[in-house]
Amino acid sequence: MEHRTIKNLLLLAGFIGMIVFSSCYNDNYATLYPTGACDTTNVTFTASVMPVISANCTGCHSGSAPAGNLSLTNYNDVVASLNSGRLMGSIRHDPGYSAMPKGGNKLSNCDIAKITNWINQGFPDN
Repeated sequence: MEHRTIKNLLLLAGFIGMIVFSSCYNDNYATLYPTGACDTTNVTFTASVMPVISANCTGCHSGSAPAGNLSLTNYNDVVASLNSGRLMGSIRHDPGYSAMPKGGNKLSNCDIAKITNWINQGFPDN
C-alpha cells in the first residue's frame, strides 16, 4: 500500500511538473505585455522611415528596373516620391492610388504615423 501511495505521488508530481514546464515557452515581456504605444517623436529618415521602407517597399522598388519606375532606395528617392504624393497615397490606400505594398497588408497605423510625422518635421535626414 505504501509503495502505491509513493507511486501515485510521483505520478502527480510528474503531471504537475509537465503542466508547469510546458506552459513556459520563450515568452518575453514585450510580447506578453505590449505597451501599444507608437513613438513618433524624434522621427528621422535613418532611424524611423528607412527601416519601414526597407521592410515593405524596396523588395520591388529598387534595382535597375524598379516596379512602377519608382525607386525607394535612398533619402532623395523617398523624398521625391513623397513630394509627388505617390507614396503616401499608396501606403494609406487612398482612392485613385495603387494600394501598397502590392499583395500585402497595409502598413501599420504606427508606421504611417511615423512617415507622416517625418514629413511634417521637414524630412530630417539623420
